[in-house]
Amino acid sequence: MPEFVVLGNWTDQGIDVKKAPERIENTHHMVERMGGRMQLYYALGEYDFVMIVDAPSDEAVMKTLLWLGSLGNVRTKTMKAWTESEGAKTISQIP
Repeated sequence: MPEFVVLGNWTDQGIDVKKAPERIENTHHMVERMGGRMQLYYALGEYDFVMIVDAPSDEAVMKTLLWLGSLGNVRTKTMKAWTESEGAKTISQIP
């Protein structure tokens, strides 16, 4: 299942962090509805949180993040990620 690293920041609207746990729970449900799973980490520094998302397809994660962004509470940057073994397999196939 493809994996994604999602870096996020709260917007001025979303900075009401007391509501964050409920919003995160809703995000978990949306990811699950799309057939995936996620783990969220609160962060210090440039980003307020990091999510690791396993999704059945690029399209599924795109739909989920578009939904999340449309709520106006967060802005995200997303990277597709490969495990060390997946990367090594791809590297070994370089001619």
